[in-house]
Amino acid sequence: MLPVASTHEHIGFVNALFTSTSAVCVTGLTVVDTGNAFSLFGQAVILMLIQVGGLGIMTMSTLFLMLAGRRPGLTGQILVQDTFTHSRERRISGILKDVVLFTCAIEGLGIVLLFFCFLPGNNVQRSLFLAIFHSISAFCNAGFSVFSDSFVSYRGNWVLNLVVCFLIVAGGLGFLVLFELKQKFFFQHSTLSRLSLHSKLVLSTTAILILTGALLILGMEWKNTLEPLSIPNRFLGALFQSITARTTGFNTVAIGNMANETLFLIMLLMFIGASPGSCGGGVKTTSFATLVMLGVSRFRGQDRPQLFKRSISAASIGKAVSVIMLSAMVICIGIMLLLMTELGGAGHPESRGKFLELLFEVVSAFGTVGLSTGITAGLSVIGKVIVSGIMFVGRLGPLVVGVALSRDTISRYYYAEENIMVG
Repeated sequence: MLPVASTHEHIGFVNALFTSTSAVCVTGLTVVDTGNAFSLFGQAVILMLIQVGGLGIMTMSTLFLMLAGRRPGLTGQILVQDTFTHSRERRISGILKDVVLFTCAIEGLGIVLLFFCFLPGNNVQRSLFLAIFHSISAFCNAGFSVFSDSFVSYRGNWVLNLVVCFLIVAGGLGFLVLFELKQKFFFQHSTLSRLSLHSKLVLSTTAILILTGALLILGMEWKNTLEPLSIPNRFLGALFQSITARTTGFNTVAIGNMANETLFLIMLLMFIGASPGSCGGGVKTTSFATLVMLGVSRFRGQDRPQLFKRSISAASIGKAVSVIMLSAMVICIGIMLLLMTELGGAGHPESRGKFLELLFEVVSAFGTVGLSTGITAGLSVIGKVIVSGIMFVGRLGPLVVGVALSRDTISRYYYAEENIMVG
C-alpha cells in the first residue's frame, strides 16, 4: 500500500490485500496490472512474497529458527517432514538444505536461460529483472507476470516456452521426487525400478495429465484460439496451456475466448493441481490417482488399489478421499457466496454465462492456479475478499487436512457394523 509501491494512484487496501494473498499463496490472480500498476519496488515485494510462499511459510520459519541457533520443536519437525517426505527417516536439517539447494539451482538455471530469451529488444538490466521475476514465478507455480498479456507475445518463442514449462513441472513435482531423482538417477543405472511408489505415481500421473490435457486442448481449440498460430505453434500452445493449467496460470492464448468444453477441462486440471510437497496447489496428483485406482480396483474386485507391484495403504486412501471431499466442499461454498455477491439474485436470463466464469474463478483460486476468464478486476469488494479467502484456504487447506490426518489415533472401541444400500 506504500506510495512507492505503485506507479500512479494508490491501489487501495482491498486490492493490496488481494495481491498480497495471491502472491503468498502463489496463485497469480490479479485485480490490477502487475507490470503497469506496480513500481519496481512493488514488483520486488510481490516477488519476495512469491518466493516465501513457494517454499512455504512453515519451512521458512523453521529455517530461520535453525539459522538463529534454535532447534524447532517436535511438532515443527513432524510438520515439515510430513510436507516434504512420505516418511520420517530424514533429518530436518537435510530436508531444508536440499529444498533450498534445489530451489536455488533450478531457479538459477531458469534465470540464465530466460535472460537470453528476453535480451533481444531489452537492455541487460531489464532482461535480468524479467528473467529473475519469471523464473521464480514459474518455479514457485505463481503465474505472476509483468506482461499485461502474460506470455501471449512470446507464444512463438519455443525456447522460452519450453524453459517456462520445465520450471513449472520441476516446481510442481514435489521435492521428494526431486530428491530421489537426484540420488538415484544421476548415480545409478536402471533407477526407475528403484523409485518409491510415491515418485512413480507422481511421475506417471503428471505425464498422463500433461499429454492428455495437451491433446484435448489441441483438438477442442484447433479452430478457435489456436487457429491464428502455425501448426507447430498450435502443438506448443496446447502443451504450454496443459502444463500451466494445473499449477501456474501463465497463458499464451486468450482464456476468455476458449470454448466451454475447454474451460471445463481446465477446471478439472486446476482442481487436480500439482504434487505433494511442491510449490503448486490443488488436491494433488497422488490424491487424484489414488481415487482413480480405487475405482479401478473395485471394478476388478480387488480390495486395495494396486500398481507398480505395490498396494496403496488404507491410510493413504482415506487421506485422499478426505482431501478431495473437503476441497469439493470449499469450492461449493465459494461459488455459492460469489453467486450471491456478484449476481445479486439476478435471474438466469440476465446472468447467462456468469456461472461458468465465477466457477472458473473459484476453482482457479482454490487450486492456486491464477487463470481467469477476465472477471477478476471486476469483482465487488466483498467478492475480492471472498476470493482472497478461497486462495488462502486452497493454499493451506489440503496441506492442513493431510497433516491432521497423518496423526495416527487408536480408537478404544468400535460400534457394531451394519450394511446400508448404496447405488
